[in-house]
Amino acid sequence: QVQLVESGGGLVHAGGSLRLSCVVSGISIRFNDVGWYRQAPGQQREFVVRLTSFGNTNYADSVKGRFTISRDNAENTAFLQMNSLKPEDTAVYYCNTRENWGQGTQVTVSS
Repeated sequence: QVQLVESGGGLVHAGGSLRLSCVVSGISIRFNDVGWYRQAPGQQREFVVRLTSFGNTNYADSVKGRFTISRDNAENTAFLQMNSLKPEDTAVYYCNTRENWGQGTQVTVSS
């Protein structure tokens, strides 16, 4: 059974930083793409960033230069470093690999 557990969300002022973690079990992220998505209230879930098994990254334009995805293969954990946060980054952030999703972690950025 594949499980993804996100953590690291919270309340931060605009301009601040947060680091999200996604601990994965039941599948190796070393050999699979892993991504982060987010969903703001009343909006559809949207793509944030993806890290392929080959190490290539693809970022949404809205987060380029501010967010960085990484992974620790030994810990089977993916990370999302978020800097220069903006109020419009407020959302529930979800980790994804293949068809599997975590439960999400809330990020709130105050102005």
